[in-house]
Amino acid sequence: MTVETDRLIVITGGPGSGKTTLIEALAGRGHTVRPEAGRAVIREQQASGGRGLPWADRALFAELMLAADRRSHAEALGREGLVFFDRGLPDIVGYLGLCGLPMPPHAEEAARGLRYRRTVFIAPPWSAIFAQDAERKQDFAEAVRTHAAMAVTYPRFGYDLVELPKASVEARVAFVLRRVAEDCA
Repeated sequence: MTVETDRLIVITGGPGSGKTTLIEALAGRGHTVRPEAGRAVIREQQASGGRGLPWADRALFAELMLAADRRSHAEALGREGLVFFDRGLPDIVGYLGLCGLPMPPHAEEAARGLRYRRTVFIAPPWSAIFAQDAERKQDFAEAVRTHAAMAVTYPRFGYDLVELPKASVEARVAFVLRRVAEDCA
């Protein structure tokens, strides 16, 4: 690896495609991970009675995720070794576009300037594992649209997407770690 941000690896895709499960499995194997900002923002906003929720104020929700992801990126740079992210800053740009919201220049600048490893893993929509919960209210159709938005957004910022297989968590972990090792060779 030649640059500091090559250690920062993003896993993106639509909701309910197994990203968080994969991130948790990587953490269980001793890897440093950064959780998805969206879920943390939803929990914080629900606990405080805030309006920064995707079903209340999508623009505020995006701003809160942007602030959290900027902090997460900075914290990851202070760590050693590989760091796996459950979504990255370009996800916010994709989200804003998906929602038809205006693109604040600072969001575009953050996605362009705060970099990750060029190879980004994208989890495809997978109806067999998709489920809604208290924080994930999107339906499967929106999960498919979110995946499509990320498939366009990341390459726009110079990233190469590698699709995760629809396979067991263990097989996905092995796939990611093998691909990362190959990229480093």
